[in-house]
Amino acid sequence: MKHSLGRIILYLLCFTLLQAEDFSYGITASKTKAYLHEPLLLTVDLNQTNPDVVLLFQFDIDKDPDYQVTPLFARNDDTLHHTKHHNVFQLYPLKTGDITVHFTLLKRITNDEKVRYFASGDRDDFKKLDTNDFPVALPPLKLHIKPLPKGTQLVGDFHLDYSVNTYHAKMDEPVSVKITLKGKGYPPHLKHLIPQSKAYTLFSEKPRTATSSGKKGIAIQTTYLFALSAKNSFTLPEIKLHAFDPDKEKSYILTLPKQHFDIQPVDKKSLVDKRNIPPLLQTNLVWLKNLFGYLMAFAAGYFTARLFKLPKRSAKKTKHPLEEKIQNTKDAKTLLQLLMATDSKKFASSIENLEKHLYGDGTMNLKKIKQDILEKI
Repeated sequence: MKHSLGRIILYLLCFTLLQAEDFSYGITASKTKAYLHEPLLLTVDLNQTNPDVVLLFQFDIDKDPDYQVTPLFARNDDTLHHTKHHNVFQLYPLKTGDITVHFTLLKRITNDEKVRYFASGDRDDFKKLDTNDFPVALPPLKLHIKPLPKGTQLVGDFHLDYSVNTYHAKMDEPVSVKITLKGKGYPPHLKHLIPQSKAYTLFSEKPRTATSSGKKGIAIQTTYLFALSAKNSFTLPEIKLHAFDPDKEKSYILTLPKQHFDIQPVDKKSLVDKRNIPPLLQTNLVWLKNLFGYLMAFAAGYFTARLFKLPKRSAKKTKHPLEEKIQNTKDAKTLLQLLMATDSKKFASSIENLEKHLYGDGTMNLKKIKQDILEKI
């Protein structure tokens, strides 16, 4: 039994070596000792050495929760009898300690006659390329991953930039803040970049990340968009991001300096008139007059219709003084300011819908919101 097992192992070893004679390969990593989340370059070369056969390659890096792999660059020459593959990948280690990266390679052998037969097909007559397939065992790549300094939030070489649309705003007018991180490294995953505070209301969008790949790695740009609104002036505290550059093995800090915002209270007089238009007494008199006129018109119309079959008359309804202001608003921002200055509690649900549309991710039908407000008056 032991002799049989030994023969089988020897046969498999010889078979693998024979299969490898048709080509040469090289797998290299930019580092074998790296830090957690440090981007590593992985280069894979496959070159046909036996020109007597038609050779094809199917190569892949096995998926594993210990690392993340992204293809960067590929230059593949599938010239018959002279196949050459050059591929570059970027690998992010996702855990500390020892990591093993496994590969899958399938060598496919055919001949010129089978290739010509395969090429003679078309869309309506698809022909499968007949090949003899052989899995080739490639040695795994072993990596040792070191932990990051305590408190590290970013890994790589990054730069921080920011912009603010204004430092002077009216009460509850939104102030937009854009923060951008650019560089090379592990994609930023930052939560609560701007802290919550009782001094202001904070709205944020989902971060937007754009990447561009090259032979030397992946360049990353992540943009964070925020909107802040407040009733009084406030100061946004200094924000510090603790980063680590694995190439230099050095920690550094990206800083967003504190920002002060002057908030001007809204003058309610500019939004709502002091007096009712028409005045309250005049409104009541007009209402009674219209009611009396309506009754008289109804009675006259009723009897007239009986005699001459004439249509009934109707009286106009007097509008609430706020209705015209609401109907004349042309955008959500103006409507929001009007409601907050008039009666923020009464129109709380409408104010919330408008704020979600302006500063959050909510959708809005301005016409429907106006109709809901008019029904509450």
